[in-house]
Amino acid sequence: MPDSSETVLVTGGTGFLGSWCIATLLDRGYSVRTTVRDASREQQVRTQLAAAGADPGERLTIAVADLTSDAGWPEAVAGCKYVLHVASPFPPSQPKDPDELIVPARDGSLRVLKAALEAGAERIVLTSSVASIRGNRAASQSAPFTEDDWTDGADTSKSPYVRSKATAERAAWDYVEAEGKKDRLVTICPGAIIGPALSDDTSFSLELVERLMKGVPAMPRLGYGLVDVRDVADMEVRAMTDPAAAGQRFIAADKFMWMSDVAEVLKERLPEASGKVPSRKAPDFLIKAMAIFDPGIKSVVGDLGQRSDFSSEKARTTLGWSPRPVEDSITETAQSLIDQGVVKPA
Repeated sequence: MPDSSETVLVTGGTGFLGSWCIATLLDRGYSVRTTVRDASREQQVRTQLAAAGADPGERLTIAVADLTSDAGWPEAVAGCKYVLHVASPFPPSQPKDPDELIVPARDGSLRVLKAALEAGAERIVLTSSVASIRGNRAASQSAPFTEDDWTDGADTSKSPYVRSKATAERAAWDYVEAEGKKDRLVTICPGAIIGPALSDDTSFSLELVERLMKGVPAMPRLGYGLVDVRDVADMEVRAMTDPAAAGQRFIAADKFMWMSDVAEVLKERLPEASGKVPSRKAPDFLIKAMAIFDPGIKSVVGDLGQRSDFSSEKARTTLGWSPRPVEDSITETAQSLIDQGVVKPA
């Protein structure tokens, strides 16, 4: 158990993954400082931690800092042995101007990274995404994607979100290389994060389960490499302290599942609450037609029918990471959405 005087900074304390990272750190004996954009959101952080079963007591402090400004970051990182940079924009729809996402993601990551290195943090764990790993090849054509694969952030055929994650992560690695401090950085690349919601203000990443539970007319041919939020938080903390993680990327994704696969799990595990979960599959041409009028749908058209498998073997062997069964995570996600009043059982 670490000395409680060891303080870890977690950026984005009100976020879904940020909250679970804080809860995990507190459970393992650390003191935590977290950033919020507005001091009035401190109570939200504490309420979400209570929902996660964490009791921070005096081991949690709040700092006000925004990724778009230098203000507050020197104070936020001061005295922190480790930094988990989790905060990042994740919009419900893609902006018309890609730079609206790319620039804040890149500059925000560099802002936190520079401040942390200047403050003497021993390790910074930056949360990226499998979006920065999935390149132009189809994983099923040869082998699963690994940490050796990279998405080209300059590829304008990719969505602004995908480009923002690839650009931000690449910029972080370029910076530490130039500074001769590569061993101080680790990046975690999660798949689609699911798991227990901590409030009715749910993460965008939970929409997969939420939409199925609320009922959609038919399911598009979309699939994701799923991972439980608690397992991502566990990997973040492991990567924070393991000497073997220095200067490495790690994929945090487990099992690939189509939306129809997720629907089947919901029907089997929660039969009395999944009456609205659809059985019909939507043809690709219908989704493409809908995308003309709905920007939220337009951003996923390129993924229709695309299977992307990601290997987490490196994390399993290097960090001893062992995620829980995805089917359990799907069930707990749905139950938490019911408990939070986001979804009414049917």
